Amino acid sequence: MDRVNLPGGPAVIPDAASRPAIVLLFARLREAIGTAQEHLTLPDEVRDVAGLLACLRARGGAWEAELAPAKPIRVAVNQEMADSATPVRPGDEIAIFPPVTGG
Repeated sequence: MDRVNLPGGPAVIPDAASRPAIVLLFARLREAIGTAQEHLTLPDEVRDVAGLLACLRARGGAWEAELAPAKPIRVAVNQEMADSATPVRPGDEIAIFPPVTGG
């Protein structure tokens, strides 16, 4: 753990491995699931985007329906577009959103 000096005294910053991942949901996903973000402690078996999506789908309900393999979604890890093999780690920011089209 790192220590930083803040007004009022030093603070301990937890190691990245002990921080939860932040899952951000956008557009129809946010509407259907009912939340814009969640702090998630990654289970040991979740090592990549595919594992994360499977873990979230296993919750059932709107999670399963909206993240179904047939539904088009995009994922970014730490603000970089990701594919199913992209690693996810504790402390990462994972954004899940539908594809965007414009005109």
